[in-house]
Amino acid sequence: MTIDQFKFAGKKAIVRVDFNVPLNENGVITDDTRIRGALPTLKKILSDGGSLIIMSHMGKPKGKVNPKLSLGQIKDAVAKALGTTVQFAPDCAKAQEAAANLKPGDVLLLENLRFYPEEEGKPVGIDKEDPAYEESKKAMKASQKEFAKTLASYADCYVMDAFGTAHRKHASTAVIADYFDKDHKMLGYLMEKEVKAVDNVLSNIKRPFVAIMGGSKVSSKIGIIENLLGKVDKLILCGGMTYTFAKAHGGEIGNSIVELDKLDVALGVEELAKKNGVELVLGEDSVIADAFSNDANTKIVPSNAIPAGWEGLDAGPETRKKFQAAIKGAKTILWNGPAGVFEFDNFTAGSRAIGEAVAEATSEGAFSLIGGGDSVACVNKFGLADKVSYISTGGGALLEAIEGKVLPGVAAILGEK
Repeated sequence: MTIDQFKFAGKKAIVRVDFNVPLNENGVITDDTRIRGALPTLKKILSDGGSLIIMSHMGKPKGKVNPKLSLGQIKDAVAKALGTTVQFAPDCAKAQEAAANLKPGDVLLLENLRFYPEEEGKPVGIDKEDPAYEESKKAMKASQKEFAKTLASYADCYVMDAFGTAHRKHASTAVIADYFDKDHKMLGYLMEKEVKAVDNVLSNIKRPFVAIMGGSKVSSKIGIIENLLGKVDKLILCGGMTYTFAKAHGGEIGNSIVELDKLDVALGVEELAKKNGVELVLGEDSVIADAFSNDANTKIVPSNAIPAGWEGLDAGPETRKKFQAAIKGAKTILWNGPAGVFEFDNFTAGSRAIGEAVAEATSEGAFSLIGGGDSVACVNKFGLADKVSYISTGGGALLEAIEGKVLPGVAAILGEK
């Protein structure tokens, strides 16, 4: 069933969205991309004459109630985006009455799903090495099914529109689908677009294909890096990963972020790139600072010659030129992760240089896919959102999809195994 085929009039639809939006210290949303991304699906249901039950997680409360991660903070922003009143259920597992009372056009926002450990389905407070862990895991899986059944009981149909969590087999992203037949569960518009965008990158590669991987850790990206080395023509590695590669060759990196237990992995990546004929592009100079602060003293040095007490916080001018040259002429581009601590205005130059090069290549006919919260925040900060082909709302989900893994949130609807 597709969202366009389903008749929502008089029906209650429970929709899994990804409203895990960034908030400042006052609980104000600093980037509403994910809310805007869900609007076509939510408005379609309302305009058809259906009623809406919206569910999402926020942050990592680890199965405990945390007021700082309450979705109540974003209720008014959701109401404003939808142009209608939004009711709030302060307990997502006890919203039966509120759901039952919904009339066509009504909207109910459930409290953070992850306030319940059953959402993620992982045992809490027990170590994996503990002999009782497996038994506890089994019990939690049974509880997860009950939790999903409760959520499903609120509605007549289920819409999965949270690509950002589609790689997790959680109660609300996959298990809940078991309680609806194939004619009453579907992907939302955002999910449909995301699945198509990934397919566009993987099944319709126009070359040269350039991937840009940023972020702090090689370990969190190693699977996708190895997978991409079998697909891309050029791979740019930037951000904090730079210093693990520099250290692997005996460089001095001062206080820069590094994974000392992944130096052999970094060397292995270089070997695999060489073997596959992929041009691996690494930073050669860095903007370094004497403190992790926007107001720190800075200087530019080679990335493998950072003095003690200093740390690399952005790509240097030579590296920026190198990255831009590597992106120029690309026909397929994937960008995940910034080149520096772009949240600090004094360390945005590397990420901006990448963003501008991607935008320029896009204007010359490249298909550019931007994924991951930080990359999305980058293109928004630099005013480039309308100059790239597609902005994905998913970080981990996008990477796992590109890695070739079946996403549980997609499989639950489409029946893929």
